Parts: sequence; C-alpha cells; structure tokens
Amino acid sequence: MIENIKILMIDDHPMIIEGYQNTLLFTKKDNQELEIDIANNCDEAVALMDKSVQEEMPYDVLFVDISLPPSSDGSMSSGEDLAEYARKILPSAKIIILTMFNESFRIHNIIKTIDPEGFMIKSDLTSSELASAFQAVLNNPPFYSGTVNSHIRKAITSDIVIDDKNRKILHLLSQGVKTKNLATHLDISLSAVEKRKKHLRDIFEVHDGQDETLLNEARIKGFV
Repeated sequence: MIENIKILMIDDHPMIIEGYQNTLLFTKKDNQELEIDIANNCDEAVALMDKSVQEEMPYDVLFVDISLPPSSDGSMSSGEDLAEYARKILPSAKIIILTMFNESFRIHNIIKTIDPEGFMIKSDLTSSELASAFQAVLNNPPFYSGTVNSHIRKAITSDIVIDDKNRKILHLLSQGVKTKNLATHLDISLSAVEKRKKHLRDIFEVHDGQDETLLNEARIKGFV
C-alpha cells in the first residue's frame, strides 16, 4: 500500500532545500510517495499552511529553518514563530527543526515551546542522518541530532536547576548584552536583574563577580 506523505520545506536558501529534497527522494522507501512544497520565507510558509488546511490536504511533515526573513506584517520573525503557528493549525503535522544555532538556551527553548518531532543542528547534518531522521520522525519520534542530545544529557545530569528567565539572562550575556540593558529585554527591573545575576553566581560558585567567569562556568555545564 502506497503511503502518500505531504511535506513543506521552509528555508531561505534554495540550494539547501534542493539538498533536502534530493536526499528524501533518493532514500524514501518503495511504498512512500512524497509531495514536497517549498517556502523561502514566513509569508510563503503561512500561505501554504493555510491553503493546505482550507483544501483539507494538511501537511504531514514540516522542515523548518529557524533563521528566516520576518513576515511582511511583523507578526512572525523566525522559524520558531512559524512552528508555533503550525502547531495550532496543523496539530497532526510532525515538525522537524533545522538550525545553525547550537546555544543551550535556544535548544532548551525550542524543545519547551515547540516540542519538535525532529531537531537537528545543521553542523551535525549529513545526507544519511537526514534520511534517518525523516524515517524516525514518521515512525518513532523524536529524533535529535548529536549536538541536541549532548545538551539534553548535560541538562539532565547536572544537579543545577535554573528557571527560564535566568537561562535568558545567561543567553543575553553571552550575546554581549550589557547588564544595564537586560531589564528591557526581560521586562523586569534592573534591581531584579542584579538579584538574579547574584543568584546565578551563587549557583555556579563564581566569586569574582565577572560576567565572563559566570558564562564560562555556565558553558561547561551546558547552560549556554
């Protein structure tokens, strides 16, 4: 019996999408028929997703790149926003996230907000791994690439527990955001930021008060 699988690939680099397409078409099983649509930005992706719902031919699998040009109305700024939208209108679709980002905060946040059936860091990606991920997502999800699994293992084995706001503080500091500007990013007061940073220094046993020392300890334990 032929299994018809409708796929939407979302990436703003045509050569990357061509590589994904070729890999899936060359490695699909004999009983699988693939119908692949392509979107290069948020607007195209939303239009195709909406159309699939309206025509009652919803997508089975979505490949979503995180770094995408924002939508024309500004409501979506990345593949994360698209994936969350897909979860609402295509609840049965399996989502595979592909990204160059490998920071612990981003990985943690994507797993928490999207809970993708597949999650792959592009630097881990090979044709055989992509083919394996696709079949695993169809039959026995989730499938995470090596870097994602490594971050998950570090988080599980660590006896350090920090909340999402503190994770974001670490992430923003690692991106070069100054302490005085953290409050606007987090929608809390500067004094609350200072208290949280002190708590983080206590957790990671950092005594010199330097942000770089804090970040180094956080990196070692997989939180950045």
